[in-house]
Amino acid sequence: MQTVVLAAGEGSRMGVLTDETPKPCLPVAGRPLVSHTLDAAVAAGASRFLVVVGYGAEQVRDALGDSHDEIPIEYCRQPTQRGTADAVLRARSRLTDAPFVVLNGDALYDAASLASVYDHVPAVGAAVVDEPEQYGVLSLADGEDGGVSEGRAISGDGGVAGRVVGVTEKPDTPTSNLVNAGAYGFPAHALDALEEVSESERGEFELTDLLAELCGTDHVEAVAFDRWIDVGRPWELLAANEWKLGEVDRRIDGDVARGATIEGAVVVEAGATVRDGVTIEGPAVVQSGATVGPNAYVRGATLLGPDVHVGHAVEIKNSVLRRGTNVAHLSYVGDSILGRG
Repeated sequence: MQTVVLAAGEGSRMGVLTDETPKPCLPVAGRPLVSHTLDAAVAAGASRFLVVVGYGAEQVRDALGDSHDEIPIEYCRQPTQRGTADAVLRARSRLTDAPFVVLNGDALYDAASLASVYDHVPAVGAAVVDEPEQYGVLSLADGEDGGVSEGRAISGDGGVAGRVVGVTEKPDTPTSNLVNAGAYGFPAHALDALEEVSESERGEFELTDLLAELCGTDHVEAVAFDRWIDVGRPWELLAANEWKLGEVDRRIDGDVARGATIEGAVVVEAGATVRDGVTIEGPAVVQSGATVGPNAYVRGATLLGPDVHVGHAVEIKNSVLRRGTNVAHLSYVGDSILGRG
């Protein structure tokens, strides 16, 4: 199915992490965040990608190239970030008269659950969260909101949670903690309605308004996601790395000293160096050009990016060190993201 991936935003909530890098290109398990979004889409049923770019457009293009798992990628530009509906409108002329899926390029999706969105168009991904006021809150028919307020929660198994009858964007007083997970399956006729979406009070043209209109004319299914991360803030980038690092297979291609200890699912890429006395407990990835040690300790879900230097007797725990970061001798870094590259 044709799939629109929204990758135009700057990601201002990431602070300095996106000063030089668009959020879809932030590192997750050694790869750009958006590439994991495309992985899930391929597994779920995508047959063609339209990637909407804006901030850092060339970096996104360079990161993804012309195809992903042999599925072609076309790029559409959103010159000014005016909301998600406006972003999809940039791809309008290239979409065929057929159902289509829209995904946020800064989110991680469980592929099996995402497949249900492809299979149940019109549909929207749904997830239970602790802070629903930060998201679009879904209302389901027949009292099926599934929120904590009703004393129960929707099981996230990729199954249908119920029929969506409304969505409220970032309400002050949420009636449910079941929220829009940013994965939409739209019927072909939604393209005509897309052009009629009005500017919201926030000054944007939002897909949630298109979804709300569709709920009045179509039977829109809420698909319960088994796992989903909206990577909007630095700690969510750490959570994304923990998830995807947990899926890596052990591979040692780099130069590892005999006196080093490598335990569990650890990738040491060709061109990386692990010196004597180093202990690395996976899951972890050490990318090409990185140097670790001697006598350093790396543990937890940790990504050491290209050309990173971890000095003598340094401890790194559950962290992301971006390209070229230098951690001097006798230092400790825990639950942190360092570097701008």
